[in-house]
Amino acid sequence: MRDPAFWWRPAGVAAALLSPLGAIYGAVAGARMAQAGRRAGVPVICVGNLTLGGAGKTPAAILAAQILIDAGRKPFVLSRGYGGTLEGPVRVDAHRASEVGDEPLLLARAAPTVVARDRAAGAEMARATGAGSIVMDDGFQSPNLHKDLSILMVDGRRGIGNARVFPAGPLRAPLGAQLRRAAAVLVIGKGAAGDAAERVAREHGLSVFHGRLEPDGEALAALKGKPVLAFAGIGDPEKFFATLGEAGLDVRAKVSFPDHHRFSREEASALVERAKREGLLLLTTEKDMARLSGDGDAAALAIAAQALPVRLTVAEQSEFRDLILRAAGS
Repeated sequence: MRDPAFWWRPAGVAAALLSPLGAIYGAVAGARMAQAGRRAGVPVICVGNLTLGGAGKTPAAILAAQILIDAGRKPFVLSRGYGGTLEGPVRVDAHRASEVGDEPLLLARAAPTVVARDRAAGAEMARATGAGSIVMDDGFQSPNLHKDLSILMVDGRRGIGNARVFPAGPLRAPLGAQLRRAAAVLVIGKGAAGDAAERVAREHGLSVFHGRLEPDGEALAALKGKPVLAFAGIGDPEKFFATLGEAGLDVRAKVSFPDHHRFSREEASALVERAKREGLLLLTTEKDMARLSGDGDAAALAIAAQALPVRLTVAEQSEFRDLILRAAGS
């Protein structure tokens, strides 16, 4: 599913018509969030989204896990495994994206990762197999598991959109209900919409951090001067394309797909043939490449394309580290 354009504009007719449904959805979501979650027995740090759509959540979860690893806190990452067939709990090992989802494959490169539809059961498995702390990738709105620290992601370009609850807008639950249960907001990238979201967060007494996604320097150097066909099937493909533009790459064409998109044989072939015809290098995200690998229908695309690794850096590095380590009991 692609985000409706009206979500990210000042409220108009479509948002107004859907507001009654948004009120019902928001009331249910707010009531669920008010429920007490089960305690995991180890500190739980949740990296979640205020809105539907991508905002850099997975790179932030990887950064949080790395901070905990460096402090000797033995983190496990917990994911629902969206897009995968396995209900879990299962520890990610030699799995495919079709089984555990694409994001867990990336997370498992950074730290031991458990996929579970029942997050409390996943947390129990992580604790029983040696976790000293848990980083939740998403699940902020779920009441299933108690969180010791919740950090909410905001995209600097899109912010919180029209500030209405799904389906009238992109919010996953009423804004106030979400902010009351969080400790911090991490704004990724710059933009007026992100500045507005920052002001609202500060009014609710939350700490605000500022991050940016930085491409791997070595990979970037190898791409300089090469004409690129960029494609992405993530929550916000424009974020990826903007990163390429800011890095100075020669992007000749951009093709976007819905989040967690499974490429058909025809789509994969069309991208490969277009790149050959126009003399372009196929470039995508690590998340897309994880999904392409092992998928027979997309085998030709997986061979022809390459991924650009990115990492999240936070301007307030020491303060962000201290926030996470305090929650982990360090």
